Amino acid sequence: MTHRVGFVVFDGVTMLDVSGPAEVLHQAGRLDHPYDLVLISACGGEVRTSTGMPLSGTVTATEAGRIDTVLVAGGDCLTEQPVDAELLATTRTVAAGATRVASVCTGAFVLAGLGLLDGRRATTHWRHADTLARRRPQVRVEPDAIHVRDGRFITSAGISAGIDLALALVEDDHGADVARRIARELVVFLRRPGGQSQFTTATTPPARNDLMRTLIHSVLADPAADHGLPSMARAAAVSTRHLTRLFRTELGTTPARWVERVRLDHAQRLLLDGHSVTSAARHSGFGSDETLRRVFVRHLGTTPTAYRQRFATTGTVRTAVPEARDTVEYRGA
Repeated sequence: MTHRVGFVVFDGVTMLDVSGPAEVLHQAGRLDHPYDLVLISACGGEVRTSTGMPLSGTVTATEAGRIDTVLVAGGDCLTEQPVDAELLATTRTVAAGATRVASVCTGAFVLAGLGLLDGRRATTHWRHADTLARRRPQVRVEPDAIHVRDGRFITSAGISAGIDLALALVEDDHGADVARRIARELVVFLRRPGGQSQFTTATTPPARNDLMRTLIHSVLADPAADHGLPSMARAAAVSTRHLTRLFRTELGTTPARWVERVRLDHAQRLLLDGHSVTSAARHSGFGSDETLRRVFVRHLGTTPTAYRQRFATTGTVRTAVPEARDTVEYRGA
Protein backbone atom coordinates (compact mmCIF):
# COMPACT_ATOMS: atom_id res chain seq x y z
CA MET A 1 0.00 0.00 0.00
CA THR A 2 1.37 3.43 -0.95
CA HIS A 3 2.35 5.60 1.98
CA ARG A 4 0.14 8.71 2.09
CA VAL A 5 1.68 12.00 3.22
CA GLY A 6 -0.61 14.91 4.01
CA PHE A 7 0.85 18.42 3.83
CA VAL A 8 -1.17 20.80 5.99
CA VAL A 9 -1.09 24.21 4.28
CA PHE A 10 -2.77 27.59 4.75
CA ASP A 11 -2.73 31.15 3.41
CA GLY A 12 0.74 32.57 4.07
CA VAL A 13 2.51 29.20 4.10
CA THR A 14 6.21 29.21 3.20
CA MET A 15 6.45 27.55 -0.19
CA LEU A 16 9.81 25.86 0.39
CA ASP A 17 8.43 24.22 3.53
CA VAL A 18 6.11 22.35 1.16
CA SER A 19 8.06 22.06 -2.08
CA GLY A 20 11.36 20.96 -0.49
CA PRO A 21 10.01 17.88 1.34
CA ALA A 22 7.58 17.16 -1.52
CA GLU A 23 10.44 16.98 -4.03
CA VAL A 24 12.36 14.57 -1.79
CA LEU A 25 9.32 12.29 -1.61
CA HIS A 26 8.70 12.63 -5.36
CA GLN A 27 12.26 11.51 -6.03
CA ALA A 28 11.66 8.49 -3.79
CA GLY A 29 8.80 7.55 -6.09
CA ARG A 30 11.14 7.64 -9.08
CA LEU A 31 13.21 5.03 -7.25
CA ASP A 32 10.18 2.73 -6.95
CA HIS A 33 9.32 3.87 -3.45
CA PRO A 34 6.19 5.94 -4.12
CA TYR A 35 4.48 8.30 -1.73
CA ASP A 36 0.99 9.64 -2.31
CA LEU A 37 1.18 13.38 -1.59
CA VAL A 38 -1.96 15.24 -0.51
CA LEU A 39 -2.35 18.97 0.13
CA ILE A 40 -4.75 19.59 3.01
CA SER A 41 -6.24 22.91 4.12
CA ALA A 42 -9.09 23.98 6.36
CA CYS A 43 -11.51 24.75 3.53
CA GLY A 44 -9.99 22.99 0.54
CA GLY A 45 -9.43 24.66 -2.82
CA GLU A 46 -6.66 27.18 -3.31
CA VAL A 47 -4.33 28.69 -0.72
CA ARG A 48 -1.85 31.48 -1.34
CA THR A 49 1.75 31.08 -0.22
CA SER A 50 3.83 33.82 1.37
CA THR A 51 5.31 34.60 -2.06
CA GLY A 52 1.84 35.23 -3.47
CA MET A 53 2.00 32.11 -5.63
CA PRO A 54 -1.00 29.80 -5.16
CA LEU A 55 -1.22 26.14 -4.23
CA SER A 56 -4.31 24.66 -5.85
CA GLY A 57 -6.14 21.42 -5.40
CA THR A 58 -6.05 21.23 -1.60
CA VAL A 59 -8.67 19.08 0.11
CA THR A 60 -10.24 19.19 3.56
CA ALA A 61 -9.25 16.82 6.32
CA THR A 62 -12.44 14.83 5.79
CA GLU A 63 -11.84 14.54 2.05
CA ALA A 64 -8.21 13.51 2.58
CA GLY A 65 -9.13 10.22 4.22
CA ARG A 66 -6.37 8.02 5.63
CA ILE A 67 -3.04 9.79 6.14
CA ASP A 68 0.07 7.90 7.26
CA THR A 69 2.41 10.85 7.76
CA VAL A 70 1.26 14.40 8.47
CA LEU A 71 3.62 17.26 7.66
CA VAL A 72 2.59 20.70 8.89
CA ALA A 73 4.35 23.43 6.93
CA GLY A 74 5.36 26.75 8.48
CA GLY A 75 4.76 30.43 7.85
CA ASP A 76 5.57 33.68 9.63
CA CYS A 77 1.87 34.25 10.28
CA LEU A 78 1.91 31.39 12.78
CA THR A 79 4.15 33.35 15.15
CA GLU A 80 2.53 36.75 14.79
CA GLN A 81 -0.85 35.82 16.23
CA PRO A 82 -2.66 32.87 17.80
CA VAL A 83 -2.92 29.95 15.40
CA ASP A 84 -6.19 29.96 13.47
CA ALA A 85 -8.82 27.71 15.06
CA GLU A 86 -9.75 26.08 11.74
CA LEU A 87 -6.10 25.25 11.04
CA LEU A 88 -5.81 23.70 14.50
CA ALA A 89 -8.97 21.65 13.96
CA THR A 90 -7.76 20.45 10.55
CA THR A 91 -4.41 19.38 11.94
CA ARG A 92 -6.01 17.63 14.90
CA THR A 93 -8.23 15.60 12.58
CA VAL A 94 -5.50 14.41 10.21
CA ALA A 95 -2.98 13.82 13.00
CA ALA A 96 -5.32 11.64 15.05
CA GLY A 97 -4.83 8.51 12.95
CA ALA A 98 -1.36 9.20 11.52
CA THR A 99 1.66 7.04 12.25
CA ARG A 100 3.99 10.07 12.14
CA VAL A 101 3.31 13.75 12.67
CA ALA A 102 5.97 16.20 11.51
CA SER A 103 6.40 19.93 11.18
CA VAL A 104 8.74 22.20 9.26
CA CYS A 105 9.92 25.48 10.78
CA THR A 106 7.05 27.32 12.51
CA GLY A 107 4.66 24.48 11.78
CA ALA A 108 5.71 23.42 15.28
CA PHE A 109 3.50 26.24 16.60
CA VAL A 110 0.46 24.39 15.25
CA LEU A 111 1.41 21.12 16.92
CA ALA A 112 2.25 22.97 20.13
CA GLY A 113 -1.06 24.82 19.99
CA LEU A 114 -2.84 21.48 20.01
CA GLY A 115 -0.84 20.32 23.04
CA LEU A 116 0.71 17.51 20.99
CA LEU A 117 4.24 18.55 21.96
CA ASP A 118 3.62 18.99 25.67
CA GLY A 119 6.33 17.22 27.65
CA ARG A 120 8.20 16.49 24.43
CA ARG A 121 11.42 17.72 22.84
CA ALA A 122 10.88 19.88 19.77
CA THR A 123 12.55 22.48 17.60
CA THR A 124 11.69 25.25 15.15
CA HIS A 125 13.50 28.04 13.33
CA TRP A 126 16.14 29.47 15.70
CA ARG A 127 14.62 32.95 15.36
CA HIS A 128 11.28 31.74 16.75
CA ALA A 129 12.50 29.20 19.32
CA ASP A 130 12.26 31.61 22.23
CA THR A 131 8.73 32.63 21.22
CA LEU A 132 7.66 29.00 21.10
CA ALA A 133 9.19 28.36 24.52
CA ARG A 134 7.39 31.34 26.04
CA ARG A 135 4.09 30.62 24.35
CA ARG A 136 4.12 26.92 25.28
CA PRO A 137 6.41 26.35 28.28
CA GLN A 138 5.31 22.71 28.46
CA VAL A 139 7.37 22.06 25.31
CA ARG A 140 11.08 21.28 25.75
CA VAL A 141 12.32 23.51 22.95
CA GLU A 142 15.77 22.71 21.52
CA PRO A 143 16.73 25.81 19.49
CA ASP A 144 19.96 24.34 18.10
CA ALA A 145 18.70 21.14 16.48
CA ILE A 146 18.11 20.57 12.75
CA HIS A 147 15.29 18.17 13.57
CA VAL A 148 14.09 16.43 16.70
CA ARG A 149 12.21 13.16 17.03
CA ASP A 150 10.18 12.39 20.15
CA GLY A 151 7.85 9.45 19.80
CA ARG A 152 5.78 9.77 16.64
CA PHE A 153 6.41 13.51 16.47
CA ILE A 154 9.24 15.02 14.42
CA THR A 155 9.87 18.75 14.29
CA SER A 156 12.46 20.49 12.13
CA ALA A 157 14.23 23.81 11.96
CA GLY A 158 13.67 26.53 9.41
CA ILE A 159 12.92 26.27 5.73
CA SER A 160 15.73 24.23 4.07
CA ALA A 161 15.78 21.91 7.09
CA GLY A 162 12.53 20.47 5.73
CA ILE A 163 14.66 18.72 3.11
CA ASP A 164 16.77 17.15 5.87
CA LEU A 165 13.57 16.09 7.61
CA ALA A 166 12.13 14.47 4.48
CA LEU A 167 15.40 12.63 3.78
CA ALA A 168 15.30 11.33 7.35
CA LEU A 169 11.74 10.07 6.80
CA VAL A 170 12.76 8.34 3.58
CA GLU A 171 15.73 6.76 5.35
CA ASP A 172 13.38 5.47 8.06
CA ASP A 173 11.09 3.95 5.44
CA HIS A 174 13.52 2.68 2.82
CA GLY A 175 17.06 2.83 4.17
CA ALA A 176 20.12 5.04 3.92
CA ASP A 177 21.00 4.07 0.36
CA VAL A 178 17.71 5.38 -1.02
CA ALA A 179 18.09 8.62 0.94
CA ARG A 180 21.66 8.95 -0.34
CA ARG A 181 20.57 8.51 -3.96
CA ILE A 182 17.88 11.16 -3.56
CA ALA A 183 20.35 13.58 -2.00
CA ARG A 184 22.70 13.03 -4.92
CA GLU A 185 19.91 13.62 -7.42
CA LEU A 186 18.90 16.87 -5.71
CA VAL A 187 22.56 17.99 -5.54
CA VAL A 188 22.44 18.28 -1.76
CA PHE A 189 24.58 16.41 0.70
CA LEU A 190 23.10 13.52 2.58
CA ARG A 191 20.97 14.77 5.40
CA ARG A 192 22.56 16.57 8.31
CA PRO A 193 22.19 14.67 11.59
CA GLY A 194 19.13 15.83 13.48
CA GLY A 195 21.22 16.90 16.45
CA GLN A 196 23.52 19.11 14.40
CA SER A 197 23.23 22.79 15.24
CA GLN A 198 21.23 25.12 13.01
CA PHE A 199 23.10 27.94 14.72
CA THR A 200 25.84 29.93 13.01
CA THR A 201 27.51 33.12 14.13
CA ALA A 202 26.72 34.58 10.73
CA THR A 203 23.06 34.56 11.74
CA THR A 204 23.40 35.58 15.37
CA PRO A 205 20.28 37.66 16.03
CA PRO A 206 21.01 41.27 17.01
CA ALA A 207 20.95 41.67 20.79
CA ARG A 208 18.52 44.18 22.26
CA ASN A 209 20.60 44.62 25.40
CA ASP A 210 23.55 47.08 25.24
CA LEU A 211 25.62 44.92 27.56
CA MET A 212 25.10 41.89 25.33
CA ARG A 213 25.94 43.83 22.18
CA THR A 214 29.26 44.90 23.69
CA LEU A 215 30.03 41.38 24.89
CA ILE A 216 29.16 39.80 21.55
CA HIS A 217 31.39 42.27 19.74
CA SER A 218 34.33 41.51 22.03
CA VAL A 219 34.02 37.74 21.51
CA LEU A 220 33.69 38.05 17.74
CA ALA A 221 36.71 40.39 17.65
CA ASP A 222 38.97 37.91 19.47
CA PRO A 223 37.54 34.36 19.67
CA ALA A 224 40.78 32.95 21.10
CA ALA A 225 40.73 35.12 24.23
CA ASP A 226 39.45 33.93 27.60
CA HIS A 227 35.68 33.84 27.19
CA GLY A 228 34.79 31.49 30.00
CA LEU A 229 31.61 32.32 31.88
CA PRO A 230 33.40 33.83 34.94
CA SER A 231 35.62 35.97 32.71
CA MET A 232 32.71 37.27 30.63
CA ALA A 233 30.65 37.96 33.74
CA ARG A 234 33.53 39.98 35.24
CA ALA A 235 33.93 41.96 32.01
CA ALA A 236 30.21 42.70 31.96
CA ALA A 237 30.10 43.45 35.71
CA VAL A 238 27.20 41.03 36.28
CA SER A 239 26.80 37.70 38.01
CA THR A 240 27.31 34.48 36.09
CA ARG A 241 23.67 33.59 36.70
CA HIS A 242 22.44 36.91 35.30
CA LEU A 243 24.69 36.59 32.25
CA THR A 244 23.38 33.10 31.59
CA ARG A 245 19.81 34.43 31.74
CA LEU A 246 20.72 37.20 29.26
CA PHE A 247 22.15 34.68 26.81
CA ARG A 248 19.02 32.54 27.09
CA THR A 249 16.79 35.57 26.53
CA GLU A 250 18.77 37.22 23.74
CA LEU A 251 20.29 34.28 21.85
CA GLY A 252 18.34 31.25 23.04
CA THR A 253 21.47 29.38 24.12
CA THR A 254 24.07 29.26 26.87
CA PRO A 255 27.26 31.38 26.96
CA ALA A 256 29.48 28.30 26.59
CA ARG A 257 27.56 26.97 23.60
CA TRP A 258 27.56 30.34 21.87
CA VAL A 259 31.29 30.88 22.38
CA GLU A 260 31.97 27.38 21.05
CA ARG A 261 29.96 28.15 17.91
CA VAL A 262 31.82 31.44 17.43
CA ARG A 263 35.12 29.62 17.69
CA LEU A 264 33.95 26.87 15.35
CA ASP A 265 32.89 29.43 12.76
CA HIS A 266 36.28 31.15 13.08
CA ALA A 267 38.15 27.83 12.81
CA GLN A 268 36.25 26.99 9.63
CA ARG A 269 37.29 30.29 8.06
CA LEU A 270 40.91 29.79 9.12
CA LEU A 271 41.03 26.32 7.57
CA LEU A 272 39.57 27.62 4.31
CA ASP A 273 42.14 30.42 4.35
CA GLY A 274 44.93 27.87 4.36
CA HIS A 275 45.79 27.50 8.05
CA SER A 276 46.88 24.12 9.35
CA VAL A 277 44.64 22.27 11.80
CA THR A 278 47.05 23.14 14.62
CA SER A 279 47.05 26.84 13.69
CA ALA A 280 43.25 26.93 13.34
CA ALA A 281 42.87 25.30 16.75
CA ARG A 282 45.22 27.78 18.41
CA HIS A 283 43.89 30.96 16.77
CA SER A 284 40.22 30.04 17.24
CA GLY A 285 40.60 29.36 20.95
CA PHE A 286 40.24 25.58 20.97
CA GLY A 287 43.90 25.10 21.86
CA SER A 288 44.56 21.57 20.68
CA ASP A 289 44.01 19.59 17.50
CA GLU A 290 42.03 16.97 19.40
CA THR A 291 39.63 19.52 20.90
CA LEU A 292 39.02 21.04 17.47
CA ARG A 293 38.46 17.59 15.99
CA ARG A 294 35.87 16.68 18.63
CA VAL A 295 33.96 19.93 18.08
CA PHE A 296 33.99 19.48 14.28
CA VAL A 297 32.70 15.94 14.52
CA ARG A 298 29.98 16.90 17.01
CA HIS A 299 28.64 19.88 15.07
CA LEU A 300 29.56 19.26 11.44
CA GLY A 301 29.84 15.49 11.25
CA THR A 302 33.32 15.63 9.73
CA THR A 303 36.93 16.25 10.76
CA PRO A 304 38.86 19.51 10.28
CA THR A 305 41.15 17.85 7.74
CA ALA A 306 38.25 16.39 5.72
CA TYR A 307 36.43 19.72 5.88
CA ARG A 308 39.42 21.62 4.53
CA GLN A 309 40.02 19.08 1.77
CA ARG A 310 36.42 19.26 0.61
CA PHE A 311 35.69 22.97 0.88
CA ALA A 312 39.01 24.79 0.53
CA THR A 313 39.61 26.31 -2.90
CA THR A 314 42.85 26.80 -4.79
CA GLY A 315 41.42 29.79 -6.62
CA THR A 316 40.06 27.85 -9.59
CA VAL A 317 36.34 27.40 -10.14
CA ARG A 318 35.26 23.91 -9.16
CA THR A 319 32.59 22.63 -11.52
CA ALA A 320 32.35 19.04 -10.39
CA VAL A 321 29.30 18.17 -8.31
CA PRO A 322 30.32 16.20 -5.20
CA GLU A 323 28.53 13.00 -4.50
CA ALA A 324 26.31 12.75 -1.45
CA ARG A 325 28.26 11.44 1.51
CA ASP A 326 27.98 10.29 5.06
CA THR A 327 29.62 13.43 6.46
CA VAL A 328 27.70 16.63 6.13
CA GLU A 329 27.97 20.18 4.91
CA TYR A 330 26.80 22.98 7.19
CA ARG A 331 24.02 24.79 5.42
CA GLY A 332 22.61 27.61 7.55
CA ALA A 333 18.98 26.85 8.45
